[in-house]
Amino acid sequence: MHTFSDLVNITSKLRSKDGCPWDKEQTHESLKQYLLEETGEVIEAIDHKDQENLCEELGDLLFQVMIHSQIAKENQDFTIDDVVNGICEKMIRRHPHVFGDKKVNSSEEGEALWEAIKMQEKAREKSEKP
Repeated sequence: MHTFSDLVNITSKLRSKDGCPWDKEQTHESLKQYLLEETGEVIEAIDHKDQENLCEELGDLLFQVMIHSQIAKENQDFTIDDVVNGICEKMIRRHPHVFGDKKVNSSEEGEALWEAIKMQEKAREKSEKP
């Protein structure tokens, strides 16, 4: 079975000098249509309760994340590791009832806490901008 590390290497190879001509010429802009298409196919698989297709379509959507991250790495903007780190930090930060000492008694309270933290983060980001 392949690993996440294999996927990183495959994506890099596809965009390398000896890689696929189509993959090499893609940009964030040229890939937008595929990102939308793959997202739609994930939703369709969910709507049809088609777990086998859902697995495949999630893989296609993940590849979109991978190729965008590879393009960003080539442009020295960020890497897939930055993407993974960022989402891990966000999930931990926005779930203090799981990873900290906050308590919630329902999914509604959890959602309200998430939104409150999100609003605090947005306000902080706004105040830090010049």
